Amino acid sequence: MNTKIENVSSPKRLARIAGIFYLLVGITGGFAEGFVDPKIYVAGNAAATAGNILANQELVRMSVVSHLVDAVFFVLTAMALYILLQHVHKSVARAMLVFVAVAVGIITLNAVFQFEGLQVATNASYVTAFGAAGSNALVLLLLDIQHYGTLAAQVFFGLWLAPLGYLAYKSGLFPKALGVTLVAATVCYLVHLITAFLVPDFHKQIQPFIVIVPTIAEIWMVLYLLVVGVKTVKSDKGILAAAKA
Repeated sequence: MNTKIENVSSPKRLARIAGIFYLLVGITGGFAEGFVDPKIYVAGNAAATAGNILANQELVRMSVVSHLVDAVFFVLTAMALYILLQHVHKSVARAMLVFVAVAVGIITLNAVFQFEGLQVATNASYVTAFGAAGSNALVLLLLDIQHYGTLAAQVFFGLWLAPLGYLAYKSGLFPKALGVTLVAATVCYLVHLITAFLVPDFHKQIQPFIVIVPTIAEIWMVLYLLVVGVKTVKSDKGILAAAKA
């Protein structure tokens, strides 16, 4: 009897673990990218950007750490979902891991550029070497790289949702509408990125709308993992076996 209970509940536990990791990705990434980065970075204004860093040094340090922690939990989320869904299609599940690995690499490198911006802004030797204007320009350059690096990473923030959506749809463990929404979120991420680089004025106009589907998809996925876990289906035994493998 205990074995049967374990067979039914283990995939749910694994899904909830993935949900916790995914939630932490949202919290740490939201703090760093959604709160701190816009507060510090002023596009085209070197003096303002450097001044913001000087006025918020501890906040910037927290942001750097949050970016790195975000990367760690992103990897753990993907690994947990891989274990849960690899039985559906192993190659697709592996593609999901690859997209996340590339995204994490970019996130981590971006955090280094942000930290170096802090170092330049707070180290008087850069002012001595380049002058105040030159030092500020270097700070802006480093945060420009971080900003556009984050945009570039959205290719992979989007792409990993496509295999996840496919696996969720095919597995029967999640609502099919959720799988479709995750794939649609990939398209929105890619449109967001392409317009940001090619037609920035148009990008500003559509940005409030283009983020709606990804936001719904990811919040829905997190809540489903945390609250429901997965649907109880006959294939739970197979999922458990794949998870142990």
